[in-house]
Amino acid sequence: MIRIIDYKAGNAPSVMHAVKKLCFTAEYARKPADLADATHIILPGVGSAKATMESLGEMGMLSALEEEVLQKKKPFLGICVGLQILFEHSEEDDYKCLGWLKGRVVKFDTAQVRVPQMGWNQACFEKTPITYQGDKDYYYFVNSYHAVPSDKSDIWAVAEYGGDFVAAVNRGNIYATQFHVEKSGEAGISLINRFILSNVSNVQKESVSC
Repeated sequence: MIRIIDYKAGNAPSVMHAVKKLCFTAEYARKPADLADATHIILPGVGSAKATMESLGEMGMLSALEEEVLQKKKPFLGICVGLQILFEHSEEDDYKCLGWLKGRVVKFDTAQVRVPQMGWNQACFEKTPITYQGDKDYYYFVNSYHAVPSDKSDIWAVAEYGGDFVAAVNRGNIYATQFHVEKSGEAGISLINRFILSNVSNVQKESVSC
């Protein structure tokens, strides 16, 4: 069962629509127990790191996510703010985040670029967990902040906005994109599909034709 975390600061319905378009069986996760049967976990993101962390905390999801993702190694996909909270600290609201990946989240230099970045931008993938090295396509971004990983091997893809910035990260079973895969047309849908199919563990297709 693919589980999409539905929390106050998220964008779960759009992600659910994208997964259903691929004909996979998915349900929302609204309490910690919902993650127990998950084969894949997707954390959408809209808004700030602080709002996301507080919402997940109020739901009791933080310890459950650590158990399912860090200990049981279930495939995890974070989207937008779902990428940013993976790091230790965000400049946005000066907030402590999950710390699954070493590094911090910083604001774009407003002397160089307009924030938020909003629209289509090209991402180039630098390693090959579910993409080919050098793959390039356009994805939809809405972000004022970006991650700066301490370990450069965690960088999965980069894009350019007043200089190179991290567009996606990966370590083991943890995947995350700064761009909104669910709003990125065929390129985004393809990436979701590859995430699911390259981490198959009793994943189910919908029984209805779609």
